[in-house]
Amino acid sequence: MHGSPTIELDPAHLAQPFPAEFSWGFAASAYQIEGAAAEDGRGPSIWDTFARRPGAIADGSTGDVACDHYHRYPEDVRLMADLGARAYRFSISWSRVLPLGTGAVNQPGLDFYRRLVDALLNAGVEPLINLFHWDLPQALQDLGGFADPRVVDWFTDYAALLASTLGDRVRDWMTFNEPAVFAFLGHADGIHAPGLRDWPTAIRVADNQLRAHARSVQAIRALVPDARIGMAIDVNQVAPATGSEHDRLAAERWSSARDAWFLDPLFGRGYPALGLDAHREAGHLEGVDLAEPPAGDLDYLGLNYYRRDSVRARSERAFDWEIGALPGSEQTQMEWHVASDGLRDVLLELTQRYGPPEIVITENGAAYPDRVDEDGRVRDVDRLGYLARHVAAASDALRAGVPLTGYYVWSLLDNYEWSLGYTRRFGLVHVDFGSQRRTPKDSAAWYRRLTTRR
Repeated sequence: MHGSPTIELDPAHLAQPFPAEFSWGFAASAYQIEGAAAEDGRGPSIWDTFARRPGAIADGSTGDVACDHYHRYPEDVRLMADLGARAYRFSISWSRVLPLGTGAVNQPGLDFYRRLVDALLNAGVEPLINLFHWDLPQALQDLGGFADPRVVDWFTDYAALLASTLGDRVRDWMTFNEPAVFAFLGHADGIHAPGLRDWPTAIRVADNQLRAHARSVQAIRALVPDARIGMAIDVNQVAPATGSEHDRLAAERWSSARDAWFLDPLFGRGYPALGLDAHREAGHLEGVDLAEPPAGDLDYLGLNYYRRDSVRARSERAFDWEIGALPGSEQTQMEWHVASDGLRDVLLELTQRYGPPEIVITENGAAYPDRVDEDGRVRDVDRLGYLARHVAAASDALRAGVPLTGYYVWSLLDNYEWSLGYTRRFGLVHVDFGSQRRTPKDSAAWYRRLTTRR
């Protein structure tokens, strides 16, 4: 978008509804930024394996180096502090601290996260540790991965290790990021690691994530009594593509079979009936024994929001749907429909339906083609406008009574965008992946004015 109204881009105007203690920050994940894939005892993850599968990644790349954050974290921490971040949400590479997923601890891996946490605290940035952002140790995948019920024990032991190591300095924790993406894109659609295409397996993976969350929360609370623990669910606005009854019902069924599939159990409601019916009709529950999942015991709900998804029914059959952006709609480079009003509506709906004690926007951002101009500046006006409108929508929701306590931009740095490799840039800081040079974009300067307005 170009030519946004001036008031939308004025950080002072946008900041007015946000309380002084509101947490502005950035989010990132280990495989997308760390690099150092074979250094200091780190074991391979399923993404190391998947990225080497011919044709799996758009540009044939891997996360072996990524943003080299493993070596450059002091510079990156200074960058986020300079941009006014109060918090930083990052994930732990499970295979960096436990190369086989269980058993012997890799001390150099733990020491890296100790150094990172210390650097953040020294810079005045609160760490939020996300335990799992899709990079399961390959050794555990070889044993059955998240489809194996033993993963509940594996994950709980892993969570306890991190809590006992870092819990004296870290209060904010997250168990899983976007469990639907990990379960469905990785195990049903095959376009993410581990690259499986089997819906009953994906349902088992989803169920085991919910059970691992509940058990690991107990372990973390026992070790870190004042811990604040949440999970990040990606809830984009779901809408029927047309006014037809078929599209309306398809949108409701898809939302229930995907978003409510995790949200309802987390808030003690069990699996949603409409979603159960859709998955059963599509054959996704064949051979699957689904018991009532445990409630989530959340201190906050993490919301990852990016777009509006329109649903068109190709037939009356469950999952025979087309889902995506409406033709002619404003879209990012990801071909995602830009809908900032959808963020406000989703926040209101989550509050009204589930009554979470707090909501944190744990991801929001946009990919656009960027370049460093001859004068050294990155003029990312489209991203700046996207962020400004979504922050304004968040302020509207806050004013309407949503218990919103934080907003984390995805992401600080351009990074490895999973199956799209290095072909998409989400960062507020441009990364030249050859030289690893960091160049703050115009959106970074805007975000700094927003976060340091006091």
